[in-house]
Amino acid sequence: MRLVIARCSVDYAGRLSAHLPLATRLLMIKADGSLLVHSDGGSYKPLNWMSPPCTLTIGEPSDEQREAGVSALWTVRHAKTDDLLVVSLYEVLHDSAHELGVDPGLQKDGVEAHLQKLLAEQIHLLGDGHRLVRREYMTAIGPVDILATDAAGRSVAVELKRRGDIDGVEQLTRYLELMNRDPRLAPVAGVFAAQEIKPQARTLAEDRGIRCVVLDYDAMRGIDDGIARLF
Repeated sequence: MRLVIARCSVDYAGRLSAHLPLATRLLMIKADGSLLVHSDGGSYKPLNWMSPPCTLTIGEPSDEQREAGVSALWTVRHAKTDDLLVVSLYEVLHDSAHELGVDPGLQKDGVEAHLQKLLAEQIHLLGDGHRLVRREYMTAIGPVDILATDAAGRSVAVELKRRGDIDGVEQLTRYLELMNRDPRLAPVAGVFAAQEIKPQARTLAEDRGIRCVVLDYDAMRGIDDGIARLF
């Protein structure tokens, strides 16, 4: 990654046109070819950018541009749309390059896979007498997160989400329709489990006979937040 702090102006031409007047900014050039223009504000969002696939070429300014103080021109052209991002450099205050290596990616805390593992280990949270049959029970349209049985031995299909919305209820409904055609499983009850369930999703689930269960992720991990304690 190359980081350049410079006094510059920026022009974008393509499906839309935009102009950033002369100011001091951070120019970030990534290994994938993208270029992002940042100011000292606006949080993470760049003022302008060009996404890959694109190419960067460095050219000389015209006599008129040089007289105006431009020392170099960066032209970034998108390979598919032919859009242009042109950076007119007036003064470079910092220029450095850093090899970041391969990034392992964001590892989220509390992702659905971890919730699935915890609920499989604590299947009693669905109710007394519930037992785990298996995780990732495969159907013709994809895997149900958890297949369990209730105290009476009836099948229970569980769909897990971090935040439960209508799409998750629709997904579980499709699984239930298929699973209830299997005489070895039918009748199959549905449980929609999430850390947070939106009101619209709860209404739709209950209308379809699907039970909603809100999961306390911290409690499942055994984390004591101290709120319920006097000392």
